Amino acid sequence: MTSRTAIAETTAEISAQATAAAHAAPASAAPTSGFLLPIVGGAALAHLLNDMIQAMLPAVFPMLKTGFALSFGQIGVIALVYQVTASLLQPWIGLYTDKHPKPYLLPSGMVMTLIGIGLLATADSYAMLLVAAAVVGVGSATFHPEASRIARLASGGRFGTAQSTFQVGGNTGSAIGPLLTAAIVIPYGQRAIAWFMFVALAAIFVLYRLTRWVLHNGSAKAKGLARRHGEGLDRRRVIRAVLVICVLMFAKFVYIASFTNYFTFYLIERFDLSVRQSQLFLFMFLAAVAAGTFAGGPVGDRIGRKAVIWISFLGVAPFALALPYAGLAWTAALAIAIGLVMSSAFAALVVYAQEAVPGRVGMVSGLMFGLMFGIGGIGAAALGDLADTHGIVWVYGMTSFLPLLGLATAFLPETGRK
Repeated sequence: MTSRTAIAETTAEISAQATAAAHAAPASAAPTSGFLLPIVGGAALAHLLNDMIQAMLPAVFPMLKTGFALSFGQIGVIALVYQVTASLLQPWIGLYTDKHPKPYLLPSGMVMTLIGIGLLATADSYAMLLVAAAVVGVGSATFHPEASRIARLASGGRFGTAQSTFQVGGNTGSAIGPLLTAAIVIPYGQRAIAWFMFVALAAIFVLYRLTRWVLHNGSAKAKGLARRHGEGLDRRRVIRAVLVICVLMFAKFVYIASFTNYFTFYLIERFDLSVRQSQLFLFMFLAAVAAGTFAGGPVGDRIGRKAVIWISFLGVAPFALALPYAGLAWTAALAIAIGLVMSSAFAALVVYAQEAVPGRVGMVSGLMFGLMFGIGGIGAAALGDLADTHGIVWVYGMTSFLPLLGLATAFLPETGRK
């Protein structure tokens, strides 16, 4: 009895010392103690700047198509090269940095993006356009898994809220990108793309500051945070979850690719709009995507990831099916509704995957963002070929059925956490 009492007293003393040490530690050294808005906000700002640059590329497609006499299929290949380059590298970068943290990959990757912008502004052939798209893709591949890791590290356990805040930064940048392109690139030509180099320089500065924060806190804390918030799934259920997620990502991002890459062409052909007018409609859609993404994370923290995924896919189906038959005003309204509802699923899908495989934040984030870029790139190329063969209006009629694949959500296993 005396021995047990001594052990209990020793344990209590150690616990008290640990508690006192935790209270004495600076806030920056305890990232799991609460939601760190400056850090999550910084990651979101960097995502905004990064995706503003990424959105510029499809926004200049009409200009490049005319200037280089390209077909829809060749435009699709440019999108494919960029997105596949980004998607193939992201999971491997995330997997490697889970085991061997490399915080300076973030600003270094943005340097690659800076170089890619310069190449795009000075390209004088179709081959150089492909090289520029590939270099920008490398920059994107290094950004997403590492920046997503920082957002989760600073979440304080509110993973959905942190992921949606991070993602809404990217969606906001995607919405602003076409507007800036319409204002400073379309009127002045290809060389004006170089103005986006200043955006890349601003992103390098923000990412350097985030890197300093990571070095101070230790990226290993991210793995501990993930392990303390769920046991994950067994191998069989992980495989099933991955297969279902692939189906859902296919439906979501092929449909989204039809908007980000070809919505302007659809509006020009169907309603005889100018390029600049069509860019405004694209901005409305992308702004709605940003708003929907922001709502999806906090709602998922409250009602569960699967519920948000159900609402996102089946809720958007009626709007998607009606879009090909709507007039101009209704097309704008339906595009906004589609952007709001469908975009809410991505944060839920990312956090669901992170909970299914805890302790592998970089790999899971890289895989999810890689799937997004890869599926979007393949979808963009395939849709371009279909548009060359059947017309862009026919393509929108065909893709309107994609949200119905959201029925596959029924096969997602439960992670044991809301």
